[in-house]
Amino acid sequence: MSVPRWVILVLSLACGVGASTIYFAQAISSLVAADLGVSAASAALVVTAAQFGYAAGIFLLVPLGDRLPHRPLIVTLLVLTAAGLLGASAAPSLPLLVAASAVTGVTTVVPQIIIPMAAGLVPAERRGAVTGTLLSGLIGGILLARTFSGTLGERFGWRAPYLVAAVVFLVLAAVLSRVVPPTTSSTRHRYPALIAAPLRLLRTEPDLRRSSLYQAMVFGGFSAAWTTLTLLVTGPTYGMGAQAVGILGLVGAASMFSTPLAGRLADRRGPDRVSLLAMLGTIASAALLLPAAGGGTAGLLTLAAGMLLLDVAVQSGQVANQARIFALRPEARARINTAYMTCAFLGGSAGSWLGVRTYDRFGWRGVTGLVATLAVVALGRHLLHVRRARLGASGPDRSGSEKREATPSP
Repeated sequence: MSVPRWVILVLSLACGVGASTIYFAQAISSLVAADLGVSAASAALVVTAAQFGYAAGIFLLVPLGDRLPHRPLIVTLLVLTAAGLLGASAAPSLPLLVAASAVTGVTTVVPQIIIPMAAGLVPAERRGAVTGTLLSGLIGGILLARTFSGTLGERFGWRAPYLVAAVVFLVLAAVLSRVVPPTTSSTRHRYPALIAAPLRLLRTEPDLRRSSLYQAMVFGGFSAAWTTLTLLVTGPTYGMGAQAVGILGLVGAASMFSTPLAGRLADRRGPDRVSLLAMLGTIASAALLLPAAGGGTAGLLTLAAGMLLLDVAVQSGQVANQARIFALRPEARARINTAYMTCAFLGGSAGSWLGVRTYDRFGWRGVTGLVATLAVVALGRHLLHVRRARLGASGPDRSGSEKREATPSP
């Protein structure tokens, strides 16, 4: 099936809008804290709740991408997300805002349905490049969401981003009801079997396990850094407002241009090469972020440069991981993506939680150490895989066609 480039670009935009709601509170948590009369650390729970909700939504809803036609599924989820955003905008207290954030996180999983769908609509030799294009839109949404919410929240209050986003989601639902190509289901399994399949796939697919570990580690560091960035920038070290966090997000949005390049490199040289570069880049970003603890103009410049490098590294790793896993079982791409993204966002949620606790106890330097440590864990696992592959081992890391053919399809 030939998919026009403009359709891929619209789907890329949809990925960006769909992912943006998870990250609003990273820029406006200080405004939420001031308005609702809670501590900054407590307000950060809104981010953690959204990420936990997103992980739950991936596990519970994304497998339906293999079972249901994509167009009505995507449109329905966009409308439900708009309703959740309206509920968040009206929340009178932090517990209700946290609950609304979690619910919105559950339904805003449209990008994780679109990406495996698009991977099945293009030839294998274009899969990495198309995945990179879609992820560039997703990254733009993630990073520009902070600029959008920080700027709008500073001027009109923290509720305004939620209200505007609800309208955007409704407009996007109308557009995608016309744009999403017609598709048919790849399986007739009942819902309980679909939910159980990702766990079986994690058990039987070594490449899926290691890809999930890679992203859980580096995305955990990414989430820790971005969640605590607001505490650093709006705290006594810099004394700036929420809009400054949004501007830093705008600087990081430049990373969206790197993902198509990472996708093409994965197509030419293989995903493992890109994964290695992503892990090394994450470690380097932690070193670059360390001087930001000192404040001042120099600290702010290293903060911007370090966050940009971190964004490029983490998102390039995402391209490599998804190019690797989408080649495993074409008939189960949504279920494979469910397993992978659930692990990734559980890592991200844990990273947000650990980041706030680390910042409270050890400051920004502790957060950079956490980012580096998590990346080193992923790097160690990758080097173990490379060593076993060179030795020709056929044990836990064997991922050839013989093993997959011996395993029944979920």
